[in-house]
Amino acid sequence: MKLGTSQANYAVNYNQQGFTLLEVLIAIAIFSVVSLASFTIFDTVLRGDENSKMRSERQNELQRAFLLMERDFTQIAKRNIRINGEAAANRFLHTSDDSFLADEQAIAFVRNGWTNPGLLLPRSDMQSVAYRLVDETLERLHYNFVDAVVGQEPKVRPLITQVTRLSFEFYDGQKWQKQWSANTLPQAIAIEIDTRDYGLIRRQFLVAGDLAADDKSKTS
Repeated sequence: MKLGTSQANYAVNYNQQGFTLLEVLIAIAIFSVVSLASFTIFDTVLRGDENSKMRSERQNELQRAFLLMERDFTQIAKRNIRINGEAAANRFLHTSDDSFLADEQAIAFVRNGWTNPGLLLPRSDMQSVAYRLVDETLERLHYNFVDAVVGQEPKVRPLITQVTRLSFEFYDGQKWQKQWSANTLPQAIAIEIDTRDYGLIRRQFLVAGDLAADDKSKTS
């Protein structure tokens, strides 16, 4: 059966029809939803990876700092510190109640075990060390020479950021004390830091304290 001319033109026009406006709008809406979902997933993955790296770096920062503190505190020497060329004080530990560390949350002492094989370097194997809190950053200070001379500036190493408070406690064999004014060493030292992200962190380090003095205090 043959089609007429008008019917043939209608068939050709019908076969050449494109998408309607409604179909285009629906396609655009579906593409937008899929694109938004993909971007949200991608952004979530990126943020998660960034947060994971930040947490990892923060934990590495804390671990490095506490390992360094452990090395210093466990090797405290029974040696007085000479500050700025002045006469050595009759104390092994300098804390915030000293004039040297006034207005700072800090502690200072001399430690053994500063690596110097064969004494090849022109310095001792002992090292004067201090820890202090400045602008919410826990810093470690040390001098090249165990007895600092007048005008010598310490080398400063930032350890932990976002620290709001720094405090120390000292164990005399019976109880913990907030201050240590004796001319001996305690048996242990505790350090507490308040951080903005992890809150309060406390670490305790054994010290080669004066056992004879501790025994005497117990029997008295």
